[in-house]
Amino acid sequence: MKLVFAGTPEFAAVALRALHEAGFAIPLVLTQPDRPAGRGMQLQASSVKQYALAHGMEVLQPLSLRMDSKDPQRAEEARAAHARLQALDYDVMVVAAYGLILPRSTLDIKPCINIHGSLLPRWRGAAPIHRAIEAGDAETGVTIMHMEEGLDTGPMMLIERVAIEDTDSTGSLHDKLAALGGRMIVDALRQMEAGRLEAVAQPEEGVTYAAKISKDEAKLDFALPAEVLARKVRAFNPFPGAQGLVDGVTVKIWQAEPVAGQGEPGQVLAADAQGIVVACGAGALRLNELQKPGGKRLAAAEFLKGFPLAGLRFS
Repeated sequence: MKLVFAGTPEFAAVALRALHEAGFAIPLVLTQPDRPAGRGMQLQASSVKQYALAHGMEVLQPLSLRMDSKDPQRAEEARAAHARLQALDYDVMVVAAYGLILPRSTLDIKPCINIHGSLLPRWRGAAPIHRAIEAGDAETGVTIMHMEEGLDTGPMMLIERVAIEDTDSTGSLHDKLAALGGRMIVDALRQMEAGRLEAVAQPEEGVTYAAKISKDEAKLDFALPAEVLARKVRAFNPFPGAQGLVDGVTVKIWQAEPVAGQGEPGQVLAADAQGIVVACGAGALRLNELQKPGGKRLAAAEFLKGFPLAGLRFS
C-alpha cells in the first residue's frame, strides 16, 4: 500500500514515523509552510517536514489546497499540489493535524483517512486535547475516521480510549495520544489491506466542538472555582501557558492544584516552600510551578526567592 501523508506538528510526525517504520511506502508528504519560531523568529520546518526530508521523502508545502482561492499564489500552489497528487500512484492519503482544509477536489482523488485525538463525535475541531482536559473529561482517545467535507464528521473505523489522569497536562496527554495514533493507523491500514476494516457512522448525539485555543483564554479569572482553574492550568500547558497578573506582573502558572481555602478571589493566602495558595471563587488554588517574564520555570519555593508574594493579590 502506497500512502500520501499530510500533517504538520509532532503529533503527526509520530504517526509518520510509525508508518515508515512499519514498511509502508510514502512517496509524498504534505505539510504546512515553514513558520517563524523561537526568540530569533527564524523560519523553522515542521516536525513532519524534518522527518520526511531525513528519510528521503518528497515534500510539498502549499499555502492552500483550494484551487478556487481568491489569492493567486494560493490558488496556483493548490493547482500544482493537485496535479502532483493526480499524477502519483498511491492508494490512501493519511491525514493527522495537517492544519489545512481538504476540499472536495482533494478528497475525491483517493480515500483520505484521519487520525483524530478524541472520542468522536465529542471534540470535533482544532483543539480536542486541550478541551477534553479543560472540560474535566474522565477519558479521551483516538479515532481513525474516513474523511468527508464536514468538520470531523466522517464515519469511524477504529476507536480506542485513554483515561485522563488528574496530573495530565495537554503536553503529557498529547504524547500518549500521539503514540496511540501511530499504532492505530498502522493497524487500520493493515486491516484495510486485508479487507477487514469497516466504517461506522458517528452517533448524532454527543457532538461537541473543540475551538482553537486563543491566548486570551490563558488569563485566569480567580473568581472561578479552584477545580475549574486547575483544569485550565493543565489544559494550557504547554500552550499558551496559564497566566495570572500580580503586582502588575504577568506570571505564567505551569502547575497548580485545588486545595481547601477561603478568601477574596485572587488573595494570596500562603506563600512558602509548600506552594503559593490563592483564594478562588470556591476553594483555593495552590501554585506549584511559575515563571516570570523572561525567566525560567521554577518550583514555588525557588520562585518566591526572587518574587515574594505574601500579602499580594492576583487581579
